[in-house]
Amino acid sequence: MSGSPSRETRTEGQVAAAIAGWRPWVRNGEDVVISLALAALVLLPLSEIVLRRLFQTGLSGAGAFEQHLTLVIGLLGGMLAAREGRLLALSTLTRSLEGRWQALGRGFSGSVGAAVSVFLCVAAVQLVQSERAGGKTLAYGIPVWVIQSVMPLGLGTIAWRLVWRAAAGARGRLLALLVTGGLLGLGFHPPLAPDKLVVPALGILLVAVVLGAPIFVMLGGAALILFWGEDLPIASISLTHYSMVTNPTLPTVPLFTLAGYFLAEGGASHRLVGVFQALLGRLRGGPAIVAVVACAFFTSFTGASGVTILALGGLLMPVLLGAGYPERTTLGLITGSGGLGLLFPPSLPLILYAIVASNQTQTGGVTMEKMFLGGLGPGLLLVAMFAGLGVWLGRKQGPRANACEAVRASRAIWVAKWELLVPVVALVALFGGFATPVEAAAVTALYAFAIETFVYRDFKRVRDIPRVASECGLLVGGVLLILGVALGLTNYLVDAQVPTRAVGWVTAAVKSKFVFLLALNLCLLVVGCMMDMYSAVVVVVPLLVPLGIAYGIDPIHLGIIFLANMELGLLTPTVGLNIFLASYRFNQPVLQVSRAVLPLQGLLLAGVLLITYLPPLTTFLPRWLGK
Repeated sequence: MSGSPSRETRTEGQVAAAIAGWRPWVRNGEDVVISLALAALVLLPLSEIVLRRLFQTGLSGAGAFEQHLTLVIGLLGGMLAAREGRLLALSTLTRSLEGRWQALGRGFSGSVGAAVSVFLCVAAVQLVQSERAGGKTLAYGIPVWVIQSVMPLGLGTIAWRLVWRAAAGARGRLLALLVTGGLLGLGFHPPLAPDKLVVPALGILLVAVVLGAPIFVMLGGAALILFWGEDLPIASISLTHYSMVTNPTLPTVPLFTLAGYFLAEGGASHRLVGVFQALLGRLRGGPAIVAVVACAFFTSFTGASGVTILALGGLLMPVLLGAGYPERTTLGLITGSGGLGLLFPPSLPLILYAIVASNQTQTGGVTMEKMFLGGLGPGLLLVAMFAGLGVWLGRKQGPRANACEAVRASRAIWVAKWELLVPVVALVALFGGFATPVEAAAVTALYAFAIETFVYRDFKRVRDIPRVASECGLLVGGVLLILGVALGLTNYLVDAQVPTRAVGWVTAAVKSKFVFLLALNLCLLVVGCMMDMYSAVVVVVPLLVPLGIAYGIDPIHLGIIFLANMELGLLTPTVGLNIFLASYRFNQPVLQVSRAVLPLQGLLLAGVLLITYLPPLTTFLPRWLGK
């Protein structure tokens, strides 16, 4: 009959139904596994603190287990990000295309991404095989290669999910799979000498990135192509990935991020905004000050300004509009304030800069604690500048606070007292001398979990915890995936003596330290427009630190200059990440958001120049407390 479905259509429907049946089990299983991994990462450092206090000893191999749990969380988080289609990307061009062009762009970028992931998976397999032959053990007789096996497993799963998301139907996915296979065939059996195919291969990669391929594909693909062209073993890329993600300090990243997500996903945003509103709302520009302080607080813990815009935007927008601020001013203030917390502890970019810069042998003074102290002065300066703009744009002084307002403020503080203590808990644990940075991060994560679950009861259902852990792991996994593959590209540049040549060329061309700092700001502004903050830390900082040393710039000061410029890049009109996120959150055109943030970008630029040319803003606290 003409109306009956064909056999091919029925088969596709049966396959789709079967996949739909087991997909929830896979999703729930992955969420539970990453929740257990994060829980173990919290409990291990806490056990170390308890055992050290009670018995003057600790768990054998606890540090190694913490580092390898970070590896597991990073790969699992990358799998989750690929599952949800939320791997960090530089371009969203494909979304603006329509019809067949959109399908072609999505399929091509997905196929190239899958091919790069397969090559990285092969490199990881080679690493695991080498480690297995070496027979190295972690602790309690557990072979290292067993834990390392999560690398090929995770990268292989990411490759499959990139193919799956490259098209909506079975035919499109089959075509994407064939294109991926063709790219793999060219890589393993090139028709010409690999060194002659490097430029065309980089061109294909660039097209895929423009069409929306993830950032880790861009960095990992570039490293693979350059190693391939030089006939170097690609297993070294996986080795650098492994060494980066198992850095002893890196477990602080998922732990502090987890604490931030417990706050962001609970009711902390409403309670803390209520406190700031009760304390400052009656002042001239009080609502703007509330918005600036609240955004800075949340960004410092989540490490992602986009999370702050998405989580607080809907809460702060009516507060500012109700206070009489124009819609454009409100939109610009919330979008601009989203990145302010990146210079406050325990911000993720501060930790990453400390890790990467400390690997430069000349910069032994770069530690996470010094970066935290160094960011306080510049961070407070930027908050004061943004709050000052809000006060200037605000209405005249309202009625003075009376006894009722004082009572209301006291009640708001009392209700949110446990959440107001989160920064105190983190800093006391970190600088109190009784905990390592990883242990301080674990204490903070446990404290945030305890108050949101048992005090405020924001997570009343057991399944809420895996959901929060999944969101945290998704962000951490996307970041660690970028960091791991970016280090492979960085090592290639170092082996090619790019930093050494850059130092020689720049010092010969620029004699003045102040001119160099100005040129540095201009270059970093371009970098902030073209790269995300996390990949820029790994790729650019190793090139930047030797230059800073050549001009006598304190590496802590250099790091704050770098991060402040990256913060400025988030607001670059039409290309800044915060502009896209605000456009999505408030359903406003990108051009309208871009116009709204122009005054904030100018103010932030002035702040960056002050941070650059007034080093004591950054260096005073690290030097004073360092003594």
